[in-house]
Amino acid sequence: MRNIFKGFALAISMLTTVPFFKIHDFHKGINGHAVMFYPLVGFILGLILWGSHSLLAPYIASTHLSVIIFGLLILLTGALHLDGFSDTVDGLYVPKERALEVMKDAHVGGMGMIMSVTFLILKASSLAVLELFYLLPIILLLSRLNAVLAIYFYPYVSRGGMASLAKAEFTKPQMLIALFYSFLIVLFYNKLLLLVSALLVLFVIKSFFMKRYGGFTGDIYGFTIEVTELVLLNILLFGLIA
Repeated sequence: MRNIFKGFALAISMLTTVPFFKIHDFHKGINGHAVMFYPLVGFILGLILWGSHSLLAPYIASTHLSVIIFGLLILLTGALHLDGFSDTVDGLYVPKERALEVMKDAHVGGMGMIMSVTFLILKASSLAVLELFYLLPIILLLSRLNAVLAIYFYPYVSRGGMASLAKAEFTKPQMLIALFYSFLIVLFYNKLLLLVSALLVLFVIKSFFMKRYGGFTGDIYGFTIEVTELVLLNILLFGLIA
């Protein structure tokens, strides 16, 4: 039970900037538990955003409030996944033999910067016209569930790093628990089509990166989270899911 609590605290520490439960001890036994809680952490983040939007809606113009919610999302996640997005994009603009080395570089390349700014504009614009803010908890849950499924099912091709510890310790029972509670939450919201859509996004991402690298890296996990969020937001905006 103690390792489970520490795993939850580690998940909060890794995926958010929330100043509670801070833990930086990646000792054996808690990393798999942390991954198990990734979708729950996304759901909690979504609840914070939705709650903030609901509280401020009577007092702030809708477009400006949406931008505030976008900024709060970046603040709460510390742009962690966006960093993975930009590194992954940098890796796409070099020969694949050099891609993993480039992705590990602490400096962001030109294309990574350009595409990240473009991506942020698209996400901010999507939130600016979103009306179904009550679905943000589901979107953030499903995007992190995709990362969880990628960690469990697909090879990890980078060397070292925290993601390798997560991959090594994440077990089938933990994956099933994450999948089970995520499914129950989605079922409660009656949005199974969003779950199917998220899994389709993961399938496309998996197909591309398995062919290019033979697996995933920590940066690609972040890329998966960001792309899933943007796609699901726009599925809602295009009215593909009522």
